[in-house]
Amino acid sequence: MTIGLLKQALHVFKHESRSRTTYRVNQWFKWLAPGLFVKRWLLLSAGGVLLTTLGFAIWMKLTPVFYTTQLIGRLLDIIADVIPSQVSGPLAMAGGLLLVWWGQTRTLGSITEVLMPDGDEELIDVLLTHRRLHRGPRIVVIGGGTGLSTLLRGLKEYSANITAIVTVADDGGSSGRLRREIGVLPPGDIRNCLAALADEEKLMTELFQYRFRAGDGLIGHSFGNLFLTAMSEITGDLEQAIAASSRVLAVRGEVLPATLSDVRLWAELTDGRRIEGESQITEARGTIAQIGCIPANPPALPKAVKAIEEADYIVIGPGSLYTSIIPNLLVPEIAEAIAQSPAPSIYVCNIMTQEGETQGYSVGDHIQAIDLACGKHLFEAVLVQKKSPSAKALMRYAQESSNPVPLDRERIGRLGRRVILANVLDEEEHTGVVRHDPQRLARVLVRWYTRTQGLS
Repeated sequence: MTIGLLKQALHVFKHESRSRTTYRVNQWFKWLAPGLFVKRWLLLSAGGVLLTTLGFAIWMKLTPVFYTTQLIGRLLDIIADVIPSQVSGPLAMAGGLLLVWWGQTRTLGSITEVLMPDGDEELIDVLLTHRRLHRGPRIVVIGGGTGLSTLLRGLKEYSANITAIVTVADDGGSSGRLRREIGVLPPGDIRNCLAALADEEKLMTELFQYRFRAGDGLIGHSFGNLFLTAMSEITGDLEQAIAASSRVLAVRGEVLPATLSDVRLWAELTDGRRIEGESQITEARGTIAQIGCIPANPPALPKAVKAIEEADYIVIGPGSLYTSIIPNLLVPEIAEAIAQSPAPSIYVCNIMTQEGETQGYSVGDHIQAIDLACGKHLFEAVLVQKKSPSAKALMRYAQESSNPVPLDRERIGRLGRRVILANVLDEEEHTGVVRHDPQRLARVLVRWYTRTQGLS
């Protein structure tokens, strides 16, 4: 029995050794992959050493070259007398290659220890990922709220060239308090997007979303909102604060406010009421007939317009229709830039209706509301959830007067849009909360974009 166990342990050890060897070989072959910009610099360095040596020899009137070649010739004659050339030659070559391999291994190992002390990933894998992401399409995502940050978590795995254009109309919660008391633009949605795009997303999200539970004036505020507010005071405006915060958080992409104007939303309801303030519109629990902002036609952030003009792909949503998505499109230059862009564009429709905003809305109603708000045809396709949530989730949402958004294909066709059906739902098993799944949503969007490129 003991011998059997020893044989089994030896077999496992051999298997693991072969696996480790195969893994290391595969890792080394990755360094030969095109586009890393490593091999060319190694060859350039070797050429530099050779050129320096030749230059030194010429400067010394070739004397070192003469004596060196004489010495090497004598050594080769002595070695050839002792060991045949057909043996000594391959041995010397093998020794040289071994020294090169050993030197490069130790060099890369030392660099890896400095750059990645935790050893969670191989340096070559990080470099390959970096190159792949920076070659990704230039994606502009427009919206706000938790829907936008959810999408960004998925998209950042496909491209580092992401620009999130975020609404600054929020006036509730911590953002609203800071807006009223300090006079800064609301940082809440921007904070969520920065946390979603950060390299250390889990830790950054926990830190930025942390809300103080004690302290005069601190209760209810999130750390991220206070951080961005402080950065705004230090740098002079929100745009500079976001840029500085992005560097601190190693953000993969860029987050931009749609405008730097102090925008306040208003809505006229079908019952004749006029509601002002983003948080008050939803709480009014009415049917929205028209929406606008004060001041009317706010100027766009130039950098946001430029990002849209240079975009390869434009995604609108997901998020609250009237309080997260449409506020961005009430900035005329933003809507005009989207309408003029040749890039493929798609709207991600919400999975569930929202009381006080889209109660009773179909997918076509969502599209028509966007068209009416900005007066332009901004996107060519709409992404719709394919399967209905579970019965448990439907019962939960029914208590909040919320239901799945019904698909009305014929009407969408009359509105001139294509329908993209996909299962992008993420449902929490215990609570029944329904939201978009970041990875599924991003995968479907990138696949559709790739398909449009193949057709163009």
